[in-house]
Amino acid sequence: MRVLVACDKFKGSLTATEVADHIRRGLLRAHPGLEVRTTLVADGGDGMLAAAEQAGFTRVPVTVTGPTGPTGPRVDTAYAVRRRPDAVGTGRCEVVVELADACGLLRLPDGIRAPLTASSRGLGEVIAEALRKERPTALYAGIGGSASTDGGSGMLAALGIIARDAAGEPVPDGGAGLAEVAEVDARRFLPRLALTHLEFACDVDSPLTGPSGAAHVFAPQKGATPEQVAQLDAALTHWADVVTARAGHDVRATPGAGAAGGVGYAALALLGARLRPGVEIVLDLVGFDAALTGCDLVITGEGSLDAQTLLGKTPAGVARRAQAHGIPVVAVCGRATLTQEEIAGSGIAGVYALTDLEPDPQTCMAQAGPLLERLVAERVSRALAPGSPG
Repeated sequence: MRVLVACDKFKGSLTATEVADHIRRGLLRAHPGLEVRTTLVADGGDGMLAAAEQAGFTRVPVTVTGPTGPTGPRVDTAYAVRRRPDAVGTGRCEVVVELADACGLLRLPDGIRAPLTASSRGLGEVIAEALRKERPTALYAGIGGSASTDGGSGMLAALGIIARDAAGEPVPDGGAGLAEVAEVDARRFLPRLALTHLEFACDVDSPLTGPSGAAHVFAPQKGATPEQVAQLDAALTHWADVVTARAGHDVRATPGAGAAGGVGYAALALLGARLRPGVEIVLDLVGFDAALTGCDLVITGEGSLDAQTLLGKTPAGVARRAQAHGIPVVAVCGRATLTQEEIAGSGIAGVYALTDLEPDPQTCMAQAGPLLERLVAERVSRALAPGSPG
């Protein structure tokens, strides 16, 4: 029997690596001779760099502007690079960058939110550094976990596309400053961008503006009050008007334009990037289809298996791929709120939650590792019986 473990993190409790280690130990406790393979996966948020590294990418350190912009502390982060020869011998260079690790919520000093001034500039600085040093043929950006609602203007500024006010001065970093934008100056645009295939990992279908846009849906999670939400939405609307006049096309209503506070919009409107579900990008980068060869069961999971899971989170993406190969999938999680019909429709044959063993959520968070190992040994291992997963 061969089992492939392909899980995301249990947010707030376990990293993806720790999840995989506890699952492995639980499986081997119940079936000492079992062959267990692991691959890290992610959906475009934090963990994407780690997944790339496990798949053979090399981590390259870089120091960039943090989420509080040029006046705040700088952040030590990295990008990941992999070079591979191709059929004609010219070689292929792939780079992975992760917004969450550069300027995301987890990088806010003392966790203090800055809804009006938080910036995506750090992401652009990582991209710019990778373009200069590596000259990649393809660059993949994970944009989950953002702290900003700046329409991607900070990222663009680091790439040579400057938002200027009526006096010709760069507007301040952050979403509030977008209200003052009068022009978009692309004279310093990095030429290497035009030669690089760009894919941005996006697991939301929100437009940039309006009731289902970046400000109304996501800014409250980043600390915005109702008044600030309205302010940010108006600023994003003005930003989109100026960008549309510059670019000649209006993509503010495109699904995913509202991702990462509008980073998705900037990538579409001015970088010519493609938006794809983050888990699909990561599964391709880590060679997931090849890893499935010879497997009898896949175990996937994340901290909470809920309605968001079905919108493109890691377990749903893993299940789709495995199902296409005819391999059954079971999921582990901290808690599950999906109905049996929703679970069946996702392609997951069985769900096992820590709350099945321990009903107290706080205990589950505090003792996630031991509980997960026990859950796998006592319950998930039954899925290895002939004719049973689930």
